[in-house]
Amino acid sequence: MSYLITGAAGFIGFHLAKTLLDKGQSVIGIDNLNDYYSVELKQARLSILQTYESFEFGHVDISDDKALDVFLDDKSFNKIIHLAAQAGVRYSLENPRAYVQSNLVGHLNMLEIARNKTGLQHMLYASSSSIYGGREDLPFKENDRADEPVSLYAATKKSDELMSHTYAHLYRISLTGLRFFTVYGPWGRPDMAYFSFTKKILADEQIDVFNNGDMLRDFTYIDDIISGILAILDKGPIEQLNVPHKVYNIGNNNPESLEYFLSTLEEELGKKAIRKNLPMQPGDVPATYADISLIRTDHGFEPKTNLKAGLSKFADWYRKFHKAQNVGL
Repeated sequence: MSYLITGAAGFIGFHLAKTLLDKGQSVIGIDNLNDYYSVELKQARLSILQTYESFEFGHVDISDDKALDVFLDDKSFNKIIHLAAQAGVRYSLENPRAYVQSNLVGHLNMLEIARNKTGLQHMLYASSSSIYGGREDLPFKENDRADEPVSLYAATKKSDELMSHTYAHLYRISLTGLRFFTVYGPWGRPDMAYFSFTKKILADEQIDVFNNGDMLRDFTYIDDIISGILAILDKGPIEQLNVPHKVYNIGNNNPESLEYFLSTLEEELGKKAIRKNLPMQPGDVPATYADISLIRTDHGFEPKTNLKAGLSKFADWYRKFHKAQNVGL
C-alpha cells in the first residue's frame, strides 16, 4: 500500500508517516516547510523520515496547483491523508490571506488530485474542533450546527468540509474528515500552549494565561490520534446519506481545565510557572469537548492516554530534544 501525506513535516503528519513507514508501507510526503513556526523543527522531523528507503519527499506548496500536478504526475498512491494547512487561531487575525491560500485553495487542489487520480481508494483530511465556535452545549456532536465560526481558521475548516461533501456527491470520491481536538505530544507545534509554556517555565519567563485559566480543552495525545487515523485507513470509508463522505470528531472525550493542565505541566517539569492572567483572546472558545460515539461505533476508536501521562512523555521528549539539538524553540 502506498500513501500520500500532505503536511508530512508537520506534527501529526510526521507521526503518521513514521508509523506507516515502520509498518513497511510506502509514503510520499509533501510539505512547503513554511516559517509559521520553527523550520528547524520541521527539518528535524523530516530528517528522521528520510532515513527510510520507502519515503519520498516533495518540497511543494499545496496551493500551487501547477507545482503539485508536476510533482505527483508520475507518482502512484492508493490513499491520501491531507493534513497540510495554515494552522493557528490567533495568527488568522494577523495574516488571513495565508489561510485562504492554504486551507481553501490548497484543499480544493487536493480534491482535484483525488478526483483525477486513477486507483485512489480513499482520502482523509484534517478538519478542526474550532468549527463548533462558541457553543455551550457540551459535548460537541457531529450533527450539531457549526455555521457560526468565531475565527477565520474555523471558517476555512468548515468550508473544507462543505467542499468535500460536494466533491463526494458529484464525483463519488471517498472522503473522510477528522475534527481534531487539541492534539499534543512529542514533536508538537511550538505555537501550541503546552509547548510555549514548557519553554518559558524552564527559562523562568512569564507565561500568559488567558481567561485566568478558566477554559476547558479536550487534550488528545498524539498516539491516540494516530491510532484513530490508522483504524479508519484500515477499515476504509463509510457512506452517509448515500454520499461517500463522513466527518468524525476525534478527541479524548475527557476535557480538562487549562488550570489543571498547567499545574500538571508544572509538576512534570518540577518547576512553577510565572503567570500573568489575561482576558480571553479574540477567536478563542471557552470549551471543547468531543462526543466520540460515532468514531467509536464505526471504527472502534478509544483514546488511552490521560493528560498526566501524555504531558510526562512530552516533557521527557522536550528535554532530550533540546539537549541533543542545542536549540531553543
